Amino acid sequence: MYGGAVAVDHISFEVGSREIIGLLGPNGAGKTTTINMILGVLEPSAGSILIEGVDLAVHRSRALNCTNFAAVYAPLPGNLTVEQNLRIFGMLYGAANVSQRIETLLRQFTLLNFRHTKCGLLSSGEETRVCLAKALLNRPRLLLLDEPTASLDPAIAADIRKMILEFAAEGTGGVLWTSHNMYEVQEVCDRVLFLSHGKILLEGDPKTLPREHGKSTLEELFIAVAREPLALEKL
Repeated sequence: MYGGAVAVDHISFEVGSREIIGLLGPNGAGKTTTINMILGVLEPSAGSILIEGVDLAVHRSRALNCTNFAAVYAPLPGNLTVEQNLRIFGMLYGAANVSQRIETLLRQFTLLNFRHTKCGLLSSGEETRVCLAKALLNRPRLLLLDEPTASLDPAIAADIRKMILEFAAEGTGGVLWTSHNMYEVQEVCDRVLFLSHGKILLEGDPKTLPREHGKSTLEELFIAVAREPLALEKL
């Protein structure tokens, strides 16, 4: 709750290993609040959050060691180089074999040539790749992504989606992904949750869910959730 307003209202869901879940909804639906609660930034007023079976409220450090995140509104320190950022965050997350892990990620995300470049001088696409590399330093069991491809050109966004799909396919963790790009969601997500006024209004396969609610595309369904949530709730 924020003051007297309920931001997230008794939602319940799971993210399985190798699963990419789209957390969708209009601005103010509760998506970022949900992610911030999972990250331990906000404390829920009720309920519990379990990460790998560990209760976040009881064993905060153990639970958070299993997570990581990337978001366009959380850039890395611009006065540090790519390598410096990865090393510092690698130590903060307690990543094993930090130097070796950094080399692997620099290669995986095509960042070797930017090793000594300050993050503040990178393009938006390059910075996004560094943020994703940072998010994978500790091999998270739950990867949280808040609009990871926002403002990127289509070619770079496609590369980012490919990298995230590869992470999920490895079988080491699951992904919770927010996006306003319905084409992207349909391409990468196994399941979607539509939030409206802090509640899960709809849930299902992004490829079949629109037809189940009389819509031809996921974008049409998104617009309906934003404009006509009560009508959808009755279906």
